[in-house]
Amino acid sequence: MTLNALLLVNLGSPASTRVEDVRRYLDQFLMDPYVVDLPWPLRRLLVSLILRKRPEESAHAYSSIWWDEGSPLVVLSRRLQQVMRKHWTHGPVALAMRYGQPSIENALLDLYAQGVRQVTFAPLYPQFADSTTTTAIEEARRLIQTLNLHGMYLQVLPPFYAEPEYQQALLTSVRPYLEQPYDHLLLSFHGLPERHIRKLVGDPSHDLTATSSRNMRPEVLALCYRSQCLRTAEIFAEKAGLEKGRWSVSFQSRLGKAKWIEPYTEAQLEALAKQGVKRLLVMCPAFVADCIETLEEIGQRGREQFIAAGGEELVLIPCLNDQQAWAIALGRLCERLPEPL
Repeated sequence: MTLNALLLVNLGSPASTRVEDVRRYLDQFLMDPYVVDLPWPLRRLLVSLILRKRPEESAHAYSSIWWDEGSPLVVLSRRLQQVMRKHWTHGPVALAMRYGQPSIENALLDLYAQGVRQVTFAPLYPQFADSTTTTAIEEARRLIQTLNLHGMYLQVLPPFYAEPEYQQALLTSVRPYLEQPYDHLLLSFHGLPERHIRKLVGDPSHDLTATSSRNMRPEVLALCYRSQCLRTAEIFAEKAGLEKGRWSVSFQSRLGKAKWIEPYTEAQLEALAKQGVKRLLVMCPAFVADCIETLEEIGQRGREQFIAAGGEELVLIPCLNDQQAWAIALGRLCERLPEPL
């Protein structure tokens, strides 16, 4: 029997909340040319400047959400790995992070030692971006070559933001919150510099202010992260039966001075509060596991900002994490990947 391993891949986390561990993690993350797309000398200079103060600030933020078992992102990803073992019968189920531990390198070496040559590679990002999906895939391919893992090949799970299985898992997860009284639902996605999208789309004039993805050409939608986020929200809103005007989309987690896609989550939180929204629900569909961007950025700072602006309650809806409906959906998405040629 040919073993077909499932390798779950997410972004990563520092090893601990110590400043030196956070600095090491941020250096690896920010020096990735898919993340900071500048020539190496400029990237090195910029990252060195960022690392003067950022590690201490980030360490404080990580400390506020850290669990006894470790990083929430890694802990929740390990829990999903355990659940997936019940739904993936073709071989081992492994876990790797693009940055930090467990590493893609160690995961591939371990699978190879077990006799695995076929790997179903699952980047856990619903929407496509070079700084998430591409860098993970390219790193795995690079390692297979440099580590001489002869005969090993990847089947890659494509972005699944519009897949019925994913959307149904999302709805199953969120529905209990929608059944409670609320004024507005905000779908907050991770942000991205505008130039990342324009570079991929190949059109400097590509419209990044559209409020809908409905008229987007398929070849552009396949490359435009912002449009994929809008499509994620539109499909979800339709499935959930959300009334027009009771939900909106925003983008969080800006870094640096570059122009990022809008509307910004911080601005949207303040605007909603000033419009009279008292009980706000926030979900983060760019993430499948809770992490610093959801637990600290939205659950703590976002909540404080919303209340300070006049809101009364911000409810952060948990990500899919290790929920059974999500594990079943992920298994089905990976099962139907075609055999490599």
